[in-house]
Amino acid sequence: MRAYIDSDILIWHLRGEKKATNFLRKLAGSGEYELWVGALQRGEILFFMRPEEEQATELFLSQFKTAPVDQAIIDTAGRLFRKWNPSHGIDFNDAILAAKAAETGGHIFTLSRKHYPMTEIVIKQAWN
Repeated sequence: MRAYIDSDILIWHLRGEKKATNFLRKLAGSGEYELWVGALQRGEILFFMRPEEEQATELFLSQFKTAPVDQAIIDTAGRLFRKWNPSHGIDFNDAILAAKAAETGGHIFTLSRKHYPMTEIVIKQAWN
């Protein structure tokens, strides 16, 4: 099963947060999940890294498969965004990741469950 890792977890790992590192190791070692990132979550990490972080960041991200975005995902994400943005303020990055998880039956792991109010996908809190 696919485990889509939200950018908040990736960022905390890159900042040296032991909870994030331990969580990712445990998830990878469970044998239950393949580790994935959404294309936009990967972009969020790469776009904002500093030059001195480039090598370590790219090495870290190489451990994840990146979920592609196509027309069907954008169309589904648009529907999710229009449904959930007015009441929950979700952003388009989260809507696209949710659409991908819905398409593949994957689970989203995040620290910000409020960004994913969708009932049609499985959202899991990475840690408390």
